[in-house]
Amino acid sequence: MIATLAGLAVLAMQSPPPDSAWTWTLYADEARVALANEVPDTPSLRFTLECDPTSGVARVAFYGGAAETGMARVTAGAASAVTESTAERGALKLTLRTDHPVFAAFAAEGRLTAAVGDQRRAVEVPRLHLAKLRRFTELCSG
Repeated sequence: MIATLAGLAVLAMQSPPPDSAWTWTLYADEARVALANEVPDTPSLRFTLECDPTSGVARVAFYGGAAETGMARVTAGAASAVTESTAERGALKLTLRTDHPVFAAFAAEGRLTAAVGDQRRAVEVPRLHLAKLRRFTELCSG
């Protein structure tokens, strides 16, 4: 499941499908948990969260556009944090603890922003899908 998401990320740079095709999908098994903003059954990804169950650490990936490596300022609501980011195959990747105030604000409001240098990435989980984000947080929290 997670390997499939990673493999599909390589192809995520193709022309984007219409907005109506995108959805949020929660994948969970005993080895991994993932929440993806994707077009099901295609290689199209905008954003993923992954974790090992009960690890307390979420791996965050923003897809599309150029990605810089460096220190990222991550914000959600009134909370902020600084964490190291990497760029892999066009994705900006970083990690956040699920018990950090930034992640708590993200789970509550559904909005998260990461800035690295002049580059800014943002994600918004619509209200309809916030329960999936909160379930992801439950499954990942240690």
